[in-house]
Amino acid sequence: MTRWNPFRNKKPLVCVLRLQGSIGTSGRSLSDTGLRTTLERAFRKGKPVAVALEINSPGGSPVQSSLIGARIRRLSEETGVPVYAFTEDVAASGGYWIACAADEIHADPSSILGSIGVISASFGAHVFLHRQGIERRVHTAGDSKSMLDPFRPESDEDVARLDRLLTQLHGTFIDQVRRRRGDRLADDPSLFTGEVWIGKAAVDVGLADGVGHLVPVMKRKFGDKVRFRRVEQRRRLIPRLGIALTQDALGAIEERAAWARFGL
Repeated sequence: MTRWNPFRNKKPLVCVLRLQGSIGTSGRSLSDTGLRTTLERAFRKGKPVAVALEINSPGGSPVQSSLIGARIRRLSEETGVPVYAFTEDVAASGGYWIACAADEIHADPSSILGSIGVISASFGAHVFLHRQGIERRVHTAGDSKSMLDPFRPESDEDVARLDRLLTQLHGTFIDQVRRRRGDRLADDPSLFTGEVWIGKAAVDVGLADGVGHLVPVMKRKFGDKVRFRRVEQRRRLIPRLGIALTQDALGAIEERAAWARFGL
């Protein structure tokens, strides 16, 4: 028999974790390695009745999205703690992949959800080099080693090879959404075309379970006395110098471009 303790707080606890930004491996991005300890604390510390994810992400790396989503599911199943996702401005592409790890997805009326597709963006500078009198020299062992070199003209073979890779990644993304959302998905041919939906429209096609915000939804499920504890991702205190700062600057440009695709 459990001994009575007048100081024990019996109010249900919901741990809240914010997932903000693009997904990748740069210092600014959401990554599986960066979130590992934070997710462990969210699910295992204080015996929460649920973990709530605040998601605001335009996407990014498919692999990191998959790893983060898989870790969330694994921890939920190991601890028996359900997961609820609450989308803000955007939960698109990889951001939506992570949202699918939740048992339920709730959107703001103006949230953008979906973009179930894969994109590859680059540039071509071979004309510029030619005009400057610069000769590009590349030597490889293997016909595909220099695929899509931005300093060489694009070839039909490289484009076809990239299309095959993107199709495979797209198929993996589709399988994940179908596995997690199941019968909740509408029979809509545009679901997996990279299209996006807003708020109630996302609910209508099964990408979300309802329109609502974190606090009222959690109070409706666990009572008015529910407690909330924010679990913050720990950041390094020592600023990084040199090439790391350059990488962060480039990462910021890429992240800005990702947000811009959704008019934000």
